Amino acid sequence: MLATPALAALVEAFANTLDVDEVTDALATPEELTAWLREHQELDAPDAISPEAHRDYLALRAGLREEMGARVGDVPDPALLAAADEALAAHPVAVSVTGALRPARGTPADRLPLTRLAIAWSSLVATGDATRLKRCAEHTCAWVFWDVSKNRSRRWCSMQVCGNRNKSRTYAARRRGTGG
Repeated sequence: MLATPALAALVEAFANTLDVDEVTDALATPEELTAWLREHQELDAPDAISPEAHRDYLALRAGLREEMGARVGDVPDPALLAAADEALAAHPVAVSVTGALRPARGTPADRLPLTRLAIAWSSLVATGDATRLKRCAEHTCAWVFWDVSKNRSRRWCSMQVCGNRNKSRTYAARRRGTGG
């Protein structure tokens, strides 16, 4: 089985702070975002997140989830992708001579973790690993998962639950369509 790289696990955890099935958002407030960042020590959580920075985190998450949904055939919402790109435009990244990316000098503390998340995503895209991060094709779930299939063709977070729901609905619709 293909292990999830640390950067992918971080992006996956960030994307899954929105639970469509349970209708919960672990980042609903700046305080909840700060707590989540503290749980993920590699992001160096600031003392507080400004409301403006909080909006940027949510825009990035929405854009990432849209991009991951495109990998299972969904059409991404261009407005959500544009909002994520706009949020990222305010977070410059410095490149070292070795090619390493890091937040630019002077990046505000409450925006450093966001820049690190963007760098993690960018690194995954550059290596091709981002294609394995997908949003479940079952829209009542929409959980982000790491695709361990050899040919990267998995569409559901769980074949036993979401895949089965989808296939059952397709079968029932086909039966109704044929009058059976």
